[in-house]
Amino acid sequence: MKDLLFNDNVVIKNGDFVIGDSENQHVKHILMSSKAEYKANPEIGVGVEKILNTEEPMEFLIEAKKNLQYDGMKVRNISFTEDQTIQVDAKYIE
Repeated sequence: MKDLLFNDNVVIKNGDFVIGDSENQHVKHILMSSKAEYKANPEIGVGVEKILNTEEPMEFLIEAKKNLQYDGMKVRNISFTEDQTIQVDAKYIE
């Protein structure tokens, strides 16, 4: 999927917006946002900060997978790595 690219702001190069592969960016935004943050899709959002307050991280992974699927992605795998980062293997269905 191609879309506007962001770092902390919209990426601009040579005075124009940069468009590129945005799948990882979309995953990051869905995982970090909370429900109702996106006016057009208020049901999207996982709220990664919630895993800090939970004893059961599997609930977070299930919610993350549901949200990514709802956004149109095929999720092959989502898990925590040994260094406690989130690894997502997902692509938008074309």
